[in-house]
Amino acid sequence: MDSGNPPVTLTIPNDPRLMPLVRGFVETVCQVADLDQATTDAIVLATNEAASNAIRHAHRDCPEALVKIECRIGTASVEVCLLDEGEPFDLASVPNLDPAEVRVGGRGIFLMRALMDELDCRPRGERGNAIRMVKHCQPNPNQPAVDGA
Repeated sequence: MDSGNPPVTLTIPNDPRLMPLVRGFVETVCQVADLDQATTDAIVLATNEAASNAIRHAHRDCPEALVKIECRIGTASVEVCLLDEGEPFDLASVPNLDPAEVRVGGRGIFLMRALMDELDCRPRGERGNAIRMVKHCQPNPNQPAVDGA
């Protein structure tokens, strides 16, 4: 990831009614990166799942908690980091689900794994998680690089 680019950030209160704002924010970042629609849709859906999980699960007992979304545009990738204030979460403990299995819920991590090229989660101390998702993409030769200036 090009660490020279500062992140573009959005911080929201723990309110599921703000999910359209999250999706719009990420879609706009993808438009700035000049991504195709399929790649944009994948990043938006994966981020929607991660933010929804933070609000519904990590913050269920913390209505005052905040969710921060950081997006970085690299030369050949887009990185989305979602920072929550929930209990530490072990991503490795979530099994890979059979997509043919019929069930209600539980598809968020499956979708994030399927849609993104990289997915990891690490604790942020005693409370909080940092979920990092990366989507590799071909740079558009007609699009100037975003250099953070």
